Amino acid sequence: MFDDRTDAGERLAGELESRGLEADIVLGIPRGALPVARPVADALNADLDVVVARKMGAPSNPELAIGAVASDGSVWYNDDLLERLSVGKEYLETVREQEAENASEKADRYRESPGLPDLEGKRVVVVDDGVATGATATACLRQVQASDAASVVLAVPVGSPRGVGDLRDEADEVIALETPQSFRAVGQYYRVFDQVSDEEAIAYLE
Repeated sequence: MFDDRTDAGERLAGELESRGLEADIVLGIPRGALPVARPVADALNADLDVVVARKMGAPSNPELAIGAVASDGSVWYNDDLLERLSVGKEYLETVREQEAENASEKADRYRESPGLPDLEGKRVVVVDDGVATGATATACLRQVQASDAASVVLAVPVGSPRGVGDLRDEADEVIALETPQSFRAVGQYYRVFDQVSDEEAIAYLE
């Protein structure tokens, strides 16, 4: 159990330091990852910024993620779910465009200039507060990989074994402190897992 996101970030930072990991920039996935990413960036003496993705909801159930899309349009689809629900191409393209725009607008709220910072040749660590399906993390990692970064590492305090396993195909390395077989939800491994507001998240970037 982690006391809260800051505690998780401090423990994650300790693990990365013990591995001798070096980074030029740490990217947190808003909003919940920012309290985790701040201690990691401080420990690695790296800049802190954000990478943003939004889940794409199913036609009859917006809470059911049929994929995720990053602010630049980098996308991941749950192919099994799309086939099972017979989701049409027109709906898929419409929701992809809508959520990519939402992600872009959210990213712009977090930084003064639009788009990701220049990551070419940089050692990048992407941080989230946990991984369930890995949908948003996948879309974020695909955006970062397209930026010609020298290396891309995903670091999380906790994740489902399947979600973490799937993400190993998307990053050069995936580091998770815990991958419990009994995983049900990220929040069950935090004593305090309150919602993080945009204002609180932005404060961690300052």
